[in-house]
Order: sequence, then structure tokens, then C-alpha cells
Amino acid sequence: MHSVMEIEIIRSSDRGRTESEWLESRHLFSFGQYHNLQRINFGTLRVFNEDIVKPGKGFATHAHDNMEIVTIVLKGELKHKDNLGNEMILKKGDVQRMSAGSGIKHSEYNNSSTKKAHFLQIWVYPEERDMAPSYEQKHFTPKQLKNALFPIVSKIPEDRGLTIHQTATFFRADLDEGQGFVYTPVSKGNGDFLFVMGGEIALGDKVLKEGDTALISHPEQVQIEALCSSKILLIEVGLLTL
Repeated sequence: MHSVMEIEIIRSSDRGRTESEWLESRHLFSFGQYHNLQRINFGTLRVFNEDIVKPGKGFATHAHDNMEIVTIVLKGELKHKDNLGNEMILKKGDVQRMSAGSGIKHSEYNNSSTKKAHFLQIWVYPEERDMAPSYEQKHFTPKQLKNALFPIVSKIPEDRGLTIHQTATFFRADLDEGQGFVYTPVSKGNGDFLFVMGGEIALGDKVLKEGDTALISHPEQVQIEALCSSKILLIEVGLLTL
């Protein structure tokens, strides 16, 4: 039976919102104090948070397990420390992949005493439970992302991005006005998650602005054009029932 492509648009203002004295968060899916039974996950994609942390503040040591956690720094610096012995600084353009596996403890703090840290944190269900926890970090340059879909996270070893333990690929693109592409998913069983990090794009006949998201089920081809200088994140994930 042939499934028809469906597109659900979630506007930036429709995301969940939580705030504390040091943290501002926007949630696409239920997380922490934000509960929305209509938005639990998109296939294997479970969490998509946009966080802004005040200077010198952050998340004290806490535990995770059985989750692939990807962090993309948009502005500022984030200091990571974990019980595997990793102690790293993430800056704009850096991407981190942490496989929590059988269990990992880590902390994340804004490394600056004067500037806010702004980042995306994305959780994907792993393909196997209780794997050995691991950590990886890479920097991606504006040249790599310029007017092209660049795989920053992938299960495919030949790709130049970080390695994730799930059939999922994260693409980044910084598009000039008028630039675009047509994307065909690798597998018919996958869906496409599109987030506008900045600017304004046309997704077919739909217009998405900064902070907007499109959940695309059963895509055959996804046509995107930048209406002005724009930054996007496209994630292909499996839509099979977990």
C-alpha cells in the first residue's frame, strides 16, 4: 500500500516553553515539565530542545542511559565533563555526539562568565540497548555547510560527520538567498525532520521561518529553497514503531 506524504508544521511559538532563573528552553516534544501527549516523538527522534543558558550557569552532573544525544552549539561556549574522562569545550560550529548506552554521567556549563550559551540538544533512541557509552566531537566550517547538505551525524562510516548508533542522518546547510535542493530520503521507511535555525525557507508551497519545524512523513522528495540567507537542520530518521 502506497503511503501519501504528510507534512506537519510546528511554528516556533507553538513549541513547549520552560524557564528558570538561568535557563530558557523550547521543546518540540514532551520533556521535563513540558507535557504534550500529542508530541512524544517523531520516529526514533525523541527530544529536540533549544536551550539558552546564562553566563556561568549550567546542568550539574546527571546521568543518562540508552540514548544517542547530539548537541549543536549555535552561540557561545559549552563546557562538557563526563565520567569517561572527557573534558571538552564546545564552541559555535562544534557538534557533540554522546552515546549514553549502559550509563554515563556528565555536566554541561556555560563556559563564559559574560555571554549566554545557545545550543540545540537532540536525543535519538539507539538501535541497541546497553551499549558501551562513548563520546565524539567535531567542528564544521562555514565552507563545508555553504549551499550544500553536509552530513554532520550519520551511521555511515564513510560520511565525514560524527557516528550515531541508529539509522539516522543529520544534515546541515547554510543557504544563500535563492539557493536550495531537492532531497530524496535514503529509505522509504524514513521520515524527514526539518528545523529552520535562521532565515526563511520555502518547503514546497509552505513557508517556514526561524524556529519553525516540519515533520515530513512518507516523503518521496523534499524541495527546499532559501527565501533569504538561511540556516537549516534536516534529520532523516526511521519511522518504524518502536
